[in-house]
Amino acid sequence: MTRSSADRLRRLRVLLTILFTAMNTIGLVVVAWLVLAADSRQRDEHLDDELYRVTSVVKRLLRADGPDGISTAGVDRDEVNDACPQFAVLPGGSGTFPAKLSGRSCVAVDVNVLNGYAQQAVEQGKFLYGEIDAPDGSPLRMRVDPVRAQSGRYAGAVVAVADARAEADAHERQVLWVVGGAVVLAGALGLAGWLLSGRAIRPAASALEQQEQLLAETAHDLRTPVAALRALAETAQRHPAESAELLPRTVALSAQMGEIIDGLLVRARLAAGVDRLTVQPVWLDQLVSGLVEDTPAEGARVTLTAAPCTVLVDPVLVRRAIGNLLDNALRYGRRPGEQAVVHITVAGGRVTVADHGPGVDSTTAEELFDRFRTGSGSSGLGLSIVRWVAQAHGGRLNLYNADEGGAIFELELPPAPERH
Repeated sequence: MTRSSADRLRRLRVLLTILFTAMNTIGLVVVAWLVLAADSRQRDEHLDDELYRVTSVVKRLLRADGPDGISTAGVDRDEVNDACPQFAVLPGGSGTFPAKLSGRSCVAVDVNVLNGYAQQAVEQGKFLYGEIDAPDGSPLRMRVDPVRAQSGRYAGAVVAVADARAEADAHERQVLWVVGGAVVLAGALGLAGWLLSGRAIRPAASALEQQEQLLAETAHDLRTPVAALRALAETAQRHPAESAELLPRTVALSAQMGEIIDGLLVRARLAAGVDRLTVQPVWLDQLVSGLVEDTPAEGARVTLTAAPCTVLVDPVLVRRAIGNLLDNALRYGRRPGEQAVVHITVAGGRVTVADHGPGVDSTTAEELFDRFRTGSGSSGLGLSIVRWVAQAHGGRLNLYNADEGGAIFELELPPAPERH
């Protein structure tokens, strides 16, 4: 099934939004990962600094006691023995001294686990650090520094242990804030992407809408004259004797179709920005007077009251707009069985066209300005073009019902600047 142009534009907007959101989400994930990794590393480094301070102090307080013995007597007299983080001096390798635990127990820890790490550090001859679990499963941070005896061999190790629950809880809170913020920001970026993509495709959507509207208006507005022209041609073909009578009507319909096409093309080009309004000072009273003289009344009575006034407009478009108002009044501004009576007033940059017809239902008044709607409910473009011309010039088209009956259309146009 072939997608319409509007569907393709909507699909393009969705794809642009997804692409924009996905790219930004990937960036947010990378940034969040870097932030959380840096936070975790910083907290571990803080604990490692505390543990290194303890092990370095304890190692300075230890004394050799024989070839492979170590004396911990100096540690008992230092304040580090009763402070946190806690520590233990454990034999390993060739060490023959008894294990020494710090005087204060800050966290519960399995000494056998510490013995294993002390033995590992002695065998490898280098310090160890990392995370271990307490008997209750809470996280601990550990540092193990091997200690040499008088013989030069590693005889034991100083193991310092700190409670890492506070840092772990703080890191978890940081994770929640970063992840939550990333989710909210991704949603906001998705919304921004939706709005930006809509803004990006708005010119294309507007051009497409104008194109579709032009095609629809052309088809609807030409349907009636084309049908009538075909009917006249078929009648002339069947009855050659009537060709002379049908020829003027055929010419008139052709001229009407030409005017419709010209008007639609001018409107489409102006709306698309291809052409610009040819704005110039125009004597509005003279323009309307000439238009009334050129418009066949066809049995109707048209009166004009005009005061000299100038407006700053495109004369071709304004003439067409006022012509549409007059044509609408002549067609629909009459009562059944009576001739149309139309009165036009020109003053102060306003053109008022009043008829003696049935008036306009207030509930459907706005529909009259939609394309393909007229006072009789038939399709057409007259009043929609009038309102478009008014808006293009910065004016307005107003509609009223007269107290004594009939509709009043008032076209307001910008006045020309006064000359001094």
